[in-house]
Amino acid sequence: MQLPARIGKYELEEFLGGGMSHVYRARDTVIGRTVAVKILTEAGCEDAEAKARFLAEARMAGNISHDNVLSIYDFGEDEQHHPYMVMEFLRGEDLRHAIKGGRTGDLRGKLKIAVQVARALFYIHTQKIIHRDIKPENVHINQAGVVKLMDFGIAKTEGLAMTRAGYVLGTPYYMAPEQVTGQGITEQVDVYAFGVLLFELMTGVKPIDGDTVERIFYSILNEPLKLEPLYQAGAPQAVCDLVARCTAKSPNDRPQGFSGVVAQLERVLADLDAPTSVMPQAAVAQAPAPARPAWLIALAMASVVALIVGVYFVTRPKPAAKEEAHPLAPAISTTTGDMVLVPAGSFLFGEKKESVSLPAFYVDKTEVSNAASAAFCQATGHPLPPDFPPGKPDLPVVNVSILDAQAFVKWAGKRLPTGREWEKAARGTDGRNFPWGNDAAPPKANVGTQQMQPVNAYAAGASPFGALQMVGNVWELVDQLSTPGDHALAYFAAVLTPAPTREDPWYTIRGASFSDARLPANIIWDSTTVPARWKNSNIGFRCVKDAQ
Repeated sequence: MQLPARIGKYELEEFLGGGMSHVYRARDTVIGRTVAVKILTEAGCEDAEAKARFLAEARMAGNISHDNVLSIYDFGEDEQHHPYMVMEFLRGEDLRHAIKGGRTGDLRGKLKIAVQVARALFYIHTQKIIHRDIKPENVHINQAGVVKLMDFGIAKTEGLAMTRAGYVLGTPYYMAPEQVTGQGITEQVDVYAFGVLLFELMTGVKPIDGDTVERIFYSILNEPLKLEPLYQAGAPQAVCDLVARCTAKSPNDRPQGFSGVVAQLERVLADLDAPTSVMPQAAVAQAPAPARPAWLIALAMASVVALIVGVYFVTRPKPAAKEEAHPLAPAISTTTGDMVLVPAGSFLFGEKKESVSLPAFYVDKTEVSNAASAAFCQATGHPLPPDFPPGKPDLPVVNVSILDAQAFVKWAGKRLPTGREWEKAARGTDGRNFPWGNDAAPPKANVGTQQMQPVNAYAAGASPFGALQMVGNVWELVDQLSTPGDHALAYFAAVLTPAPTREDPWYTIRGASFSDARLPANIIWDSTTVPARWKNSNIGFRCVKDAQ
């Protein structure tokens, strides 16, 4: 087509590319707006499937209005009866090029991209639209970091080769198992593809490797997705857990919609923006010191500076000398309790005892006590837990939700452990079955007694690092999202109003409690899932903090 050319009120100014459809930068001559015009070519019009896809895309996308979805302004046919659509003109690049060029930003920048994609998918699902082709090429980012989701349905026609099975080349990496096997297509295929995209956004690589469609499909159907590249890239545990849930083989095991996905990503972003160290307020405020004369302050400052300079010149190392690393203390004391060191290194994780490496961290020696909880509530105005027992400061605090626990750890300048951190703190490095060894030895854990014990009880059952009652006494909340099964959904539907759904956030609890009839053999690596708003008289928590 000779440029400039005109289609209706749109003046085509520049050819941007395409295959069976051609895309032009154009100008709306009535209102002067720059737009993109996509025209189906003669070859595309002769291909019944390509034409049907083009028309379907125009109809679907034309009914969508969302900040993170490409806007369709107009639709029609030119003089040769070629259908065209008029779209928002985007400046920037697609996510594929941004990933390859390292232009997705730091962790916060990547998460901001991900949450915008998730918001777009949440919206289109409310419009009863399944995208079915989520991948980096279909996500556009401008210089301000605004994301636009593009190319709806499987209406991708611009210059992409097709396999003999009719798949768009490049798409198989993001296909859910049920797509591969030709089962019913639901919104869950978008959830799966989003999980793959999130993995690639965080790591820069695809989670599935294969140079043929057959090899890729085999991996999708049969091989577990390996999360190690996510950990190596520094992705938060909550993001790793979200990827694992989204890419579950069974649609029933994935998040049932994007509202929970959006909420989880927003929580991770909020945690990144929160102060890294918020110390508890003192129980008694100190009286302000009397004002001192300015000359006395200046003299004191000068003396300090002189002392520092003198010490520096006396004690400074020779130029060739290297600063020695100070070993981490095996234990530390905090205003909310003692903590013990879990050194950096590998440990045997899970039922299969996989080798997993974690950086050093400190873990509370005991479960958080009623005394610590009362101090937190007094300092912040946070309500006491239901049925809070007066006169029992040494018992573990219970009847707390994950939200209560998150508020406490933020105040204390700590955080909740991830599932992996909890297990290493409880199990040590050798893959043992219980904190104290491989024998159940019920007397070493408060299980089946139907009565809580003080947080410093059962010293004989300490973990290899010295943490007490990692198993027994009360279940412990950890910072790990989980997906409920049918039994959990049915149980909590009977005891909570409104009934929780799979779409709601659910969290993991670890370690058993006094109310359990027996000590399960798999308790060190197994877990239970509860709704985020659930509180119970046998659920508490403990804290961790990074080792500096």
